[in-house]
Amino acid sequence: MGELLRAEGWEQAAVEARFPAMWTAYLGNLRRVVERTEVRALPGIPALLDRVEGGGPHVVLGLLTGNVAQGAAIKLRAAGIDPARFTVGAYGSDHADRPELPAVAVRRARELIGIDYRGKEVVIIGDTPFDVSCGHHLGVRTLAVATGMHSADDLRACDPDHVFADLSDTDAVWKAIAE
Repeated sequence: MGELLRAEGWEQAAVEARFPAMWTAYLGNLRRVVERTEVRALPGIPALLDRVEGGGPHVVLGLLTGNVAQGAAIKLRAAGIDPARFTVGAYGSDHADRPELPAVAVRRARELIGIDYRGKEVVIIGDTPFDVSCGHHLGVRTLAVATGMHSADDLRACDPDHVFADLSDTDAVWKAIAE
């Protein structure tokens, strides 16, 4: 929203002053859309969440999204996923630049459990070139999944560590995460 308003000539201070009203409108609209739309988890997601949660004492399940925290929670609940499953999160409301979000999540994990995750110990799974590039920004492992608008070839061109058609092969995905 900030980019759109600035492109129309709005000053940054005026844009920031309107964010609370924009988020309120967005969240209200999102709730209405979700109420009349069938939302479900994509193939493999529930099993993979279970696998990651059971991955050991140093494995932390996090959520990193360009959405605001409340918007992510609305979408997760609609898909039957409890947002509380995610120990840490980093959201578009934390930083406007998506490449900055992995560092936010890593800092929150360190503050919460006292481990300073670095490099390929951090894994980002996403379905867009933005997801892959935000992982590259911090030097973390990236798993691209072609369940969104981008094909496996499009995602492969972004040079992720792994590419999957979907996440239904839990063993293969877990192997890519834990390698």
